Amino acid sequence: MVQVGDLKVEQLEQAANMLKAIAHPLRIGIISLLEKNGQMTVTQIYESLKIEQSTASHHLGILKDKGVLSCKREGKNSMYSLRNENLGKILDCVGKCTL
Repeated sequence: MVQVGDLKVEQLEQAANMLKAIAHPLRIGIISLLEKNGQMTVTQIYESLKIEQSTASHHLGILKDKGVLSCKREGKNSMYSLRNENLGKILDCVGKCTL
């Protein structure tokens, strides 16, 4: 099995795909909201970001597909949350690098 340091190539590819998914201003905003609030519905997210519902759903789908977000149904609502709390640390680090 191919490895780079302690990480397998598959893990590195997954990490790269997650970073690509995060690399969009609206998606960073979504992740920041979820880091602060825990779980949120699509409605709460698009209202907080002042964007269209379809735009929020599009970006949530990308983040979910790439393993950044978890989604669970609660009645009529889908509740989104970060799949891993360490994702917020990545944004904090990137934010510090832009100062």
